[in-house]
Amino acid sequence: MEDSKLSLIYVYDALCGWCYGFSGVMRNIYEQYQNDFDFEVISGGMVLGERAGNLSESRTLIESHYPNIEEMTGVKFGEPFLAALAEGSRYFSSEKPSIALSVFKSFHPEKAILFAHALQKAIYFEGIDLEQDENYLPLIQPFVIPAEEFIEKLNSEEFKQAAYYDFALARQLQVTGYPAAFIKVGDRNFYMIAKGYASLDTMQLRIGNVLKEIEKA
Repeated sequence: MEDSKLSLIYVYDALCGWCYGFSGVMRNIYEQYQNDFDFEVISGGMVLGERAGNLSESRTLIESHYPNIEEMTGVKFGEPFLAALAEGSRYFSSEKPSIALSVFKSFHPEKAILFAHALQKAIYFEGIDLEQDENYLPLIQPFVIPAEEFIEKLNSEEFKQAAYYDFALARQLQVTGYPAAFIKVGDRNFYMIAKGYASLDTMQLRIGNVLKEIEKA
């Protein structure tokens, strides 16, 4: 294997319920393998354009899926989120949290896994409305990011374009569902290690198998 670090690419969407279930797994993978891989997080842009709208439009779909996500992954959808879902008027779009991730990466790209986890916990457990600029401030505080600069970038065209560049990268990787994860070797070799939810044990096994294959190459 080359001396340079390999890359582990996580393709997710802040509004993806299965990604919320997977976020704890990815945080554990990050903590275990951060010395072995450069971690990169790409937003997929799952809820954009005509798909974006009030939560009431997604209520039936979310209500049919979240008990399965809880049962399989062990995460809990918090009462504040379920109350917002029942009320239904909150606007739900991937765009702003994706821009927020792009802004975060301009400060701490190597910790993007941790911020993606924080975004999803805020949405699905704490029921926080991430369409509101000020609601990002408690999320960036542990990372010592200047609040005014973060908000300024959050509303800039530059970082909106950065988020849409992520969406294009996800399509280039042929990701059609979330979560997904790859190990990247060099410029062109990608090993898919997640397509949908996978347990921590499964992810560790897949990573180990890829590393063995790379060693042989």
